[in-house]
Amino acid sequence: MDQRQRVNVADHEKGKYTPVRDEQESLLGTYDRPLPCFGCGIGWFSFLLGFLCPLMWYYATILYFGNYYRKDPRERAGLAASAIAAMACSVALLIVVIILLF
Repeated sequence: MDQRQRVNVADHEKGKYTPVRDEQESLLGTYDRPLPCFGCGIGWFSFLLGFLCPLMWYYATILYFGNYYRKDPRERAGLAASAIAAMACSVALLIVVIILLF
């Protein structure tokens, strides 16, 4: 008999129910929680807030390269978008500095 399906005889005689655990139950609990930052996740929140304060893009880029999305894979797209925005901002600033110096 499989160990997961064993029933405690004493509890069964008392009329108590024995919960049956599903193998996928532990996986579903991770995604049942809402994302932080008003439900849109740290990545997308940083992406949107980055238009007001571009340092937020760099913060999200550090999280992206630090594999923060392994805690919750739903964060990956927003963190990647912020990393791309940080790169575009860096290139734009580099072009402006080169034009002003020469």
